[in-house]
Amino acid sequence: MDPRQILKDQFLQIVDTQLKDNDPAHTRVTFDRLRAAGYNDETARLMIAQCVAAEVREVMSSGAEFNTARYIKNLDRLPEPPESVA
Repeated sequence: MDPRQILKDQFLQIVDTQLKDNDPAHTRVTFDRLRAAGYNDETARLMIAQCVAAEVREVMSSGAEFNTARYIKNLDRLPEPPESVA
């Protein structure tokens, strides 16, 4: 399987878990906002997954901990792409 597809699937799994567990709650708020704006479930999940990917990339490149405030800031930017931290 393509490594990019594996990563995409993993990021989507994180989004699904966040939505199911309502943790952080802002993920559900963002999903509902995107749905209300006309995006379908798949597209909304993919946009949120971009924010997950941006935060994971930052954690891996800097060794810093997951920054919930930065993640929420990127969720608030959607449908604009997440800000690059680098």
